[in-house]
Amino acid sequence: MPKLLTNKQIKQYQDEGFISPIRVIEESEALLIADMIKQAEQDYPKEIHSQRRNNLHLSFSFLDSLAHNKIIVDAIEDLIGPDIALWGSVMFIKEPSSSQYVSWHQDATYMGMSDNSFATPWIALTHSNVETGCMSMISGSHKQQISKHVDTFASNNILTRGQEIIDVDESLSVDLVLRPGEMSIHSGTIIHGSKPNKSEHRRVGFALQSFMPTNIEQTIGENNWTHIRGKKRHYTDGIMFDRPRFDMDPVTLSQRVKSEENFANILYKGSKIKRNY
Repeated sequence: MPKLLTNKQIKQYQDEGFISPIRVIEESEALLIADMIKQAEQDYPKEIHSQRRNNLHLSFSFLDSLAHNKIIVDAIEDLIGPDIALWGSVMFIKEPSSSQYVSWHQDATYMGMSDNSFATPWIALTHSNVETGCMSMISGSHKQQISKHVDTFASNNILTRGQEIIDVDESLSVDLVLRPGEMSIHSGTIIHGSKPNKSEHRRVGFALQSFMPTNIEQTIGENNWTHIRGKKRHYTDGIMFDRPRFDMDPVTLSQRVKSEENFANILYKGSKIKRNY
């Protein structure tokens, strides 16, 4: 029996590759977290800035708490089973009236996993709609193989390599409109992207990318994971990250540095160009 999701939601995820929206926290709490992120950018400018937004759950305890939120984890268990590890997290921020976008892509393209059956919750911390540049999904595309991606390294593309799938049938796209505190969950192989933020407000989303069964192995780089629930991963290489005891915990700050180096080795493998994020 599912812990949180309905049978209809589980079937939608299986058939379409995503589910949305799911309420995780109250709007007021989500907006407060968005304010806390903005304050952290001012207080710790070297720790969090436009080119350093990966794995912030290792730097700030309030984001670690979100990564372990029971509603999120229960939903994930309904989709992938009880033994769960987190590969990493990404803070997606689009400034007001900015030109930043995310091209059509599949998350699993460069992640180097032994299996691509994993799921990504994307939590809206501010309003995420068509005007602010919400995510759009190509329904059903998760059932196909990984498509050919072209590395563009476009300056306004938020993705590491600016990777893009050409000739996507956008008529199949579905806009995932989320209010603050709601989340969507999408498959690691679904084609998705997002357009620029045309509004006068900041769009902030926190992606837990991705939750995986503990039997999935990293085939490129080290197996560095955050344990979330169930049976713990058996380690032959890499480390299991600690949880920060407080914001800017020096133990997990040092682990975050290692995680960023590992991410870069994985995501830029085979590329002659390496950006700062």
